[in-house]
Amino acid sequence: MFYSAIRKVFFKFDPEAIHELTIKGFKATGASPLNKLYKQTIPHKPVEVMGIKFPNPVGLAAGLDKNGECIKAFEALGFGFVEVGTVTPRPQPGNDKPRIFRLPEANAIINRMGFNNKGVDYLVDQVIKAKYSGVLGINIGKNKDTPDENAKDDYIHCMRKVYDFATYITVNISSPNTPGLRSLQYGDALNELLSALKLEQTALAEQYGKYVPVAVKIAPDLNEEEVNSIAACLITNNIDGVIATNTTLARDKVSHLPFGNEQGGLSGAPVKDQSTKVIQLLAKALDNKLPIIGVGGIASGEDAQEKIAAGAKLVQVYTGFIYQGPELIKDIVKSFK
Repeated sequence: MFYSAIRKVFFKFDPEAIHELTIKGFKATGASPLNKLYKQTIPHKPVEVMGIKFPNPVGLAAGLDKNGECIKAFEALGFGFVEVGTVTPRPQPGNDKPRIFRLPEANAIINRMGFNNKGVDYLVDQVIKAKYSGVLGINIGKNKDTPDENAKDDYIHCMRKVYDFATYITVNISSPNTPGLRSLQYGDALNELLSALKLEQTALAEQYGKYVPVAVKIAPDLNEEEVNSIAACLITNNIDGVIATNTTLARDKVSHLPFGNEQGGLSGAPVKDQSTKVIQLLAKALDNKLPIIGVGGIASGEDAQEKIAAGAKLVQVYTGFIYQGPELIKDIVKSFK
């Protein structure tokens, strides 16, 4: 009730302006007694995935806290894990504004942010300052001006920087807003990237004396053959987990709506079914060899259980959280028996 009133006000303003205001507010209050304004007690529903003990299976998806500035605030809200980023080696401004569009009739958002972030060094600094003892995922990507053939250098650079501070690392090869990025999901390009990252992970595990799992985040816009090919590559390279899915380029469910044909990735309710389908295909192809984190269109406990039934072990929210507010976290956690 309380959140719906706030949302009504927020939705009268520019989406990115509100996003920045929220981040500033969370950054200022996250580690202070003022976090009582939004702190909530969430039932303890522990689960172990990728060798990590999660206090509950509901995480914040990457993209909301790109620079790791609000980790303590998201902890106070009750998330079982927080994924920050996507972060790139060097700071970059992202795409031109406007670049976020609300589609309230569809409980959806279209964004074409383009990995705007303050760079990996800034993010690491924020993580150190947060002194967060919970499960932290750090999502890494490549700079827009890095040629595709050198993409792995960007991922390796970020992996080296974040390894000692992350509970797990996510390799984002599925954002539709960095030209050429999604081509890394296919064939030799994927195999070359993952084998290089696996070698790096092995070296870093030895250097730091601890093993930090690596997950790969994939797109929803994949057919069965493509999903099977990705799954085979994940297994061959001993990748620790897969996050399914990112935003979609499909517009069939929203093209009739205001802003429905804006360029970018569509998230929220319209991506739910396709995301679940990809999870089902992945689960079949992976045959329990590595876990799936389900994300895409989750706006209730029932939606989360759909992802679990399809084969996911954990779930993440972003757009649903913006539309439903903090109550969504509680609702989803309670749906787990």
